[in-house]
Amino acid sequence: MIPWLDTDDPFPAVHTALREPNGLLCAGADLSPNRLIQAYSHGIFPWFNEGEPILWWSPHPRMVLFPAELRISHSLAKTLARGLFEVRLDTAFARVMEECAAPRRSQAGTWISPAMMSAYGRLHELGYAHCVESWRDGSLVGGLYGVALGRVFFGESMFSRETDASKVALAHLVHHLEAAGFAMIDCQMATRHLASLGAREIPRTEFSRHLHDWTPAAARPARWPAHATKGIFAKGNQP
Repeated sequence: MIPWLDTDDPFPAVHTALREPNGLLCAGADLSPNRLIQAYSHGIFPWFNEGEPILWWSPHPRMVLFPAELRISHSLAKTLARGLFEVRLDTAFARVMEECAAPRRSQAGTWISPAMMSAYGRLHELGYAHCVESWRDGSLVGGLYGVALGRVFFGESMFSRETDASKVALAHLVHHLEAAGFAMIDCQMATRHLASLGAREIPRTEFSRHLHDWTPAAARPARWPAHATKGIFAKGNQP
């Protein structure tokens, strides 16, 4: 059994999360901006299918990427240097979420419901949620979105319609975050794709310590400049 939260109830301690399914902590509450910010500051995120109650998770171990540990393959470095994609920040947040929610061959449905789109759209309006977009010939072909809190970026989802489009977006995200003094990217669950880019698992206790140290150091939430990373991977300036 897991606790059911009313609107004003605090989250349970993350160490009380279930082992199976890994990290299921509680259900209920709402997706208001205050609730979401409170959740992320404690290492908790919502993940549920449309028609289900809101489910809140804090898995152990936790997949994270420290910016200095980003691993860029030789082929990705060539793609970045060639400038095949125009990368923009925070210019098409709703479209990125819609693309992330689109059906994929590897999964039957999506957890990015209209309620989630509305909730994270509100966070974007408030300057907490952000996206990185890869464009080619005027079309949005890849990207990712997540939540920035203090010196931590909490990644939520990514999509790719062309080879390396999401990887290019991630590389630009990492550069932008590192330049802005961010210390960690939360990747939530382990995948081979993220591991290939340098992400690794750490214990939930270590993750919680990092959040305690890094989430209070918050700059004022604001939309990111659209072209903040322009030219950083041009020839002669490769990683």
